[in-house]
Amino acid sequence: MTSDLESNAAAMPMRFVGESDTLLVVDDDAPFRNRLARALEKRGFEVVAVGSLAEARSVLKETAPVFAAVDMRLEDGNGLDLVADLRTARPEVRVVMLTGYGNIASAVAAIKSGAIDYLPKPTDADQVEAALRGGESAPLPPPPEEPMSADRVRWEHIQRVFEQCNRNVSETARRLKMHRRTLQRILGKHAPRT
Repeated sequence: MTSDLESNAAAMPMRFVGESDTLLVVDDDAPFRNRLARALEKRGFEVVAVGSLAEARSVLKETAPVFAAVDMRLEDGNGLDLVADLRTARPEVRVVMLTGYGNIASAVAAIKSGAIDYLPKPTDADQVEAALRGGESAPLPPPPEEPMSADRVRWEHIQRVFEQCNRNVSETARRLKMHRRTLQRILGKHAPRT
């Protein structure tokens, strides 16, 4: 009986106690989520880490964090959908989007939805903390030594249109005036090098 109660308690997300540096981490990759949460706790954040949109929304019903680090693609939906909920709960919340599928279109979508930054995974706690605490006052990184190649620019454009079409291949192909199978092959490949 006691072990059932303990396992149920371990499965429930913790709730925030204080207000100052509360951070909600939402990522369905449990090892990454737990590692990031522990590292950010050592940096002074009061962290609640959950693995889905549903769990994050449950936390938001009780309290609103000051900061949030949200994975873009979760098993139960798109992390961008959570940004509006976070902003409703606390308009001044500082949200950083995380993703393993980094492209310009996703970064633009994240910023437009209200996130303050966008970090490609794998990322570390130092980068997340700098993004959360730095905001607009953080210095811009130096420009790249070599600009993107034409192939990379084309790939980024296709990814942007694909995201704008809600990841609908047929609609994206129609708008790009491209054959659907050609588009599927392009989407199935990794991004060209710069």
